Formats: sequence, C-alpha cells, structure tokens
Amino acid sequence: MAATTTPLDGKKNRKRENKPAVKEAASSKAAKIAVVLIRGMIDMDRPLKDALRILRLHRKNHCVIVEDNRISRGMIQKVKDYVTWGEISPETYTELIGKRGKEFKARQTDRKQKYSYAVIEFQGKKYKPYFALNPPLKGFGRKGIKVAFRVGGALGNRGEKINDLLRRMM
Repeated sequence: MAATTTPLDGKKNRKRENKPAVKEAASSKAAKIAVVLIRGMIDMDRPLKDALRILRLHRKNHCVIVEDNRISRGMIQKVKDYVTWGEISPETYTELIGKRGKEFKARQTDRKQKYSYAVIEFQGKKYKPYFALNPPLKGFGRKGIKVAFRVGGALGNRGEKINDLLRRMM
C-alpha cells in the first residue's frame, strides 16, 4: 500500500512546486487593463449587472483601469459581450488622467473609519476611479457594437489597440 501512495504524494508535491512559480510570474507583470463599457444595461441579467457594478462601470462609454489579475480577468470574461478591454500603455494612462480624470475632493473614509472609497492616486492628486469618455471618432468598428473585435466589431479583447480607441474617445 505504501507503493500506491508514494506516486500520488510525488504528484501532489510537483503541483505545489509549480504553483508559486506561476504566481511570481503573474505578480511581476503588474500590467493594467483598460475596460470600456460599450453597450447599455437594459434587459441585462442581474449577475452581469453586479459584475459591472463591481468593476465600477455604470454608464456607456465609461472606462475603468484595473490590475491584471485572475479576479479582474474573471469579471471581464463574465461581461465580455458588453465591454471591450486591453492592456493600456503608460503614455495613454497619463494622457487619460490628464484629459478625463476628475479630481476626488470628498473624504476618503466615512465618519467611523469603517469604509474607504476607491481612488486613483497619480502625481500627488486623487482622482475618481472611472473616466467618462466621448463616443469614438470614426465609430467603434465596421460591424458595430454587437460583434466581437476579432471579426470587425467592437466587443472583446483588443490587446494593444485599446490605446488607439481611448485616444479617439478622449
């Protein structure tokens, strides 16, 4: 019986050894993802609305910047039929905050210091965690807002091309 448990223990140990290496690679990346709500929330299911609320996307053409991690990717994947996203460059991020960032002037916590409000801190100032954008110049894509980006529409992962879309929306 000891022979049958030894190979299983070896497999468990190998899995444990691989997991920390994957976490280190993901944490060292530290990239940011820009997510833009393309379609409205009329007739949307409650779980999808909740995911958009957690992402702080309440209106069309609003943008949020989230960290690239498993949790954010899961929420984005859940609402993929309503948003477009991609990895934002540092230059576009700076330009976005400069042109469309609204300064956060309220208190950062409530009276009892129980809840804190999310803000973006950039160059010593605090900004609201979302950006209100214009509709893009020259539109979203040839096939419109109900088709995936890879086939000529607006929805889904754009990769580096999100920077071009954000510049057209500023």
